[in-house]
Amino acid sequence: MMRFVHAAVAGAYVLGGSAFAGPMPSVVDDEDFHQFPPALVELGRDLFFDPILSGNKNIACATCHHPTLGTSDGVSLSIGEGGTGLGTARHPEAENAPKARIPRNAPALFNLGAKEFNVLFHDGRVARDRHAMFGIRMPEGRTLERPVVSPLAAQATLPILSPDEMSGHPGENEVADAVAADRIHGPDGAWAILTGRVAGIPEYRTRFADIGMGDLHITDIGTALAAFIGAEFRATDSPFDRYLAGEDSMSDAQLEGMDLFYGKARCATCHSGPFQTGHMFYAIGLPQLGPGKNAHAAYADTGLGLISGNDEDSYRFRTPSLRNVTQTGPYGHNGAYADLEAMVRHHLKPVESLAAYSRDNVRLAAGVSADDWQAMEDFDEVMRIAEAIEISDVALEEAEIARILDFLGSLTDPQIGKTGLGVPASVPSGLPLDVVSPPS
Repeated sequence: MMRFVHAAVAGAYVLGGSAFAGPMPSVVDDEDFHQFPPALVELGRDLFFDPILSGNKNIACATCHHPTLGTSDGVSLSIGEGGTGLGTARHPEAENAPKARIPRNAPALFNLGAKEFNVLFHDGRVARDRHAMFGIRMPEGRTLERPVVSPLAAQATLPILSPDEMSGHPGENEVADAVAADRIHGPDGAWAILTGRVAGIPEYRTRFADIGMGDLHITDIGTALAAFIGAEFRATDSPFDRYLAGEDSMSDAQLEGMDLFYGKARCATCHSGPFQTGHMFYAIGLPQLGPGKNAHAAYADTGLGLISGNDEDSYRFRTPSLRNVTQTGPYGHNGAYADLEAMVRHHLKPVESLAAYSRDNVRLAAGVSADDWQAMEDFDEVMRIAEAIEISDVALEEAEIARILDFLGSLTDPQIGKTGLGVPASVPSGLPLDVVSPPS
């Protein structure tokens, strides 16, 4: 068995007796994370679970990012506004059926409070950018009104404006009407309406004032949400973390998988750094399903290309962190693979995998009247996805694939869900929490 030797060798580390490019990740500590006062974290917790931030007061951030579902929702494409329940048990409400599925998979929230997470969303539409207002690039028409501490705080102000996610549709509520009229900013904009709702609840108003946020603004709400996400979902006590700190915490199978991950299998080419992401964008040929993102065809999704406008960025998506990856399926920008092993195998032969894709790989909530497979039935679109692939095949034996999966298991923090604030018994708005138990 090969082992990493914890000694620097000319800027590299020794892998099974030979050097490979780049060092092992460093041990993560408190300095790697944004820090917030406990009172703000607690405010963020209540807002995260409170439906007050949705247009129809019927869906919370936690609905699609629930701690019992790996901080996601356990399905390939979410049902947002117009749904009820959690996870695969979530289904459309008969009297308010959703207009469409959410076009992208709800990403996990683990470690997003770390300072290095400066690019967010699958397509990178929120990112640090010194040329942007307050140093954070936002989607067109969603420019920040005030500075925030991190892109995560900025990102948290956006799902509440999405008709299919949280705001609802025109005619349903004043937030949805403002969004439909593209009235986001200013005293009568959607952000101000939502802020006014929160400020109108005495407990929220008092608690924000007590920490110096008396003149409440949507960026304060975003900051509170970011504070909670960063503190609650920090996952840095995995066997791999303890191994980096010098402990004998990983099994032989996990160590063999680590050698492959950082060596022969070339996983670390993209999944580098302390959180197994280089925060870059790659086209890996994932099969496309769902409603798409309004590219050249309604069902297509060209990822970063939609944001940058550059053809070479078409079908590129952000490399996700692999922390707690065993808990965060389905995988890919649209949840094309519900099974982690299937996702790993796709990376090894992406063109072949795209061509042989089975629709049984997805996990979609039932009851939505939608044609999810138009892209895969469009030969030209499938060819465009294939032609954009920029990762090469990797030849691994079956036993080696199993060892990589063992290593990925070592990235799971066993304390997640056992510490932190947890789910509140109630929220200040008095609105009901979604207490439908997810399937086991």
